[in-house]
Amino acid sequence: MKTRFSTLVLCLFVALGLEAQEISDTKFGIGLLNFTAKDSSFSVKFAPRFQFRSLTTWNHDGEEYLDPEQNFLIRRARLKFDGFALTPKLVYKIELGLSNNDISGANDFTSNSPRYILDAVLKWHFHDNFELWAGQTKLPGNVERVVSSASLQLIDRSIVNSRFNLDRDIGLQLHHKFKLGEKFVIKEKLAFSQGEGRNITSGSQGGMEYTGRLELLPFGEFLEKGDYFQADLEREPSPKLMLGAVYDINNDAVRTRSNLGSFMLLEDGTLYETDIQTFFLDAVFKYRGLSVMAEYAYRDAEDPIARIQGENQAAEYRVLEGQGINFQTAYLFKSNYEIAARYSRNDYSDIIEVDDVEQYTLGGSKYIVGHKLKVQADINYSKKAGIEDFISFRTGFEFHF
Repeated sequence: MKTRFSTLVLCLFVALGLEAQEISDTKFGIGLLNFTAKDSSFSVKFAPRFQFRSLTTWNHDGEEYLDPEQNFLIRRARLKFDGFALTPKLVYKIELGLSNNDISGANDFTSNSPRYILDAVLKWHFHDNFELWAGQTKLPGNVERVVSSASLQLIDRSIVNSRFNLDRDIGLQLHHKFKLGEKFVIKEKLAFSQGEGRNITSGSQGGMEYTGRLELLPFGEFLEKGDYFQADLEREPSPKLMLGAVYDINNDAVRTRSNLGSFMLLEDGTLYETDIQTFFLDAVFKYRGLSVMAEYAYRDAEDPIARIQGENQAAEYRVLEGQGINFQTAYLFKSNYEIAARYSRNDYSDIIEVDDVEQYTLGGSKYIVGHKLKVQADINYSKKAGIEDFISFRTGFEFHF
């Protein structure tokens, strides 16, 4: 499999090398390759990207901070393809992951194979403001998760997102929007998915997952879809606000975090099943360089402790129940330097025996070509159960054709 995948990547770059014999009027940041067929029957944009990270951590042992630990990391490395087929109303997106973080997580339910595929989805604009999506892609969950990892104003997403988010899944989605009056926009997003996450090859193991997201934009839509990238790079000339709410129910879920986390495989070889609910409230505000994002997350399960029915034994798995809050704000100067600050807190249910965590983050970015080429740094102070946990300093850059 690795040989076939490497051959595909090599063929792509050979094709790009042949194409490069001619001078193009394209520019950095809009794709390495942009092609439309002469008869307009299809188009393709190819845009590889990667993120480099440096991380220094000072852990706390309860009395003092220990000597720092330092490491380098290619956090993400991806190949992105998108365009249309037959008609601009039929859009596709394919995104493949190459880094260890992107492809890790192989198990029996993914045929013990690397999880190369991130997105493989068709989007059909079939009527007015209706779109039908089919394939594997992000569920319409909290806004911080749906924002691309390439479009963040801090080095990475918050601890709230890392523990409570809804991830990619395989299924169908219906998106719609309409206007009330001259400016007020309402968007509805519904998803029906398998419920076990991405790259599952063994079929649905439990029930199905149902997700709904409602968005209210009282002052109209953001410039260039600015509610779905962080930092006010468009410097909104008038205030823009998006208010969102999400409800997700994963019937007979078999993983500890809905469609993420460990599979709850019991000693008798069966999967423990329980209904898991996830709820989000979020908001995005932008105006003249100022950006604000706030989120609230909540998860509970019908029976959160996994036991083999009829046996009085210690639990092997516990659904990660609890709630989290995340608040983030930043200001972008005209020089394209930005300062940002974030506060995040996770409060877990007592039954899961996990310490509550809060984190303070202060960071800065220099946007050279928007989010396509930027340099970032941030410092994090974390507390677990009210006690100093660690301090970390992170730097990195995004390089995105």
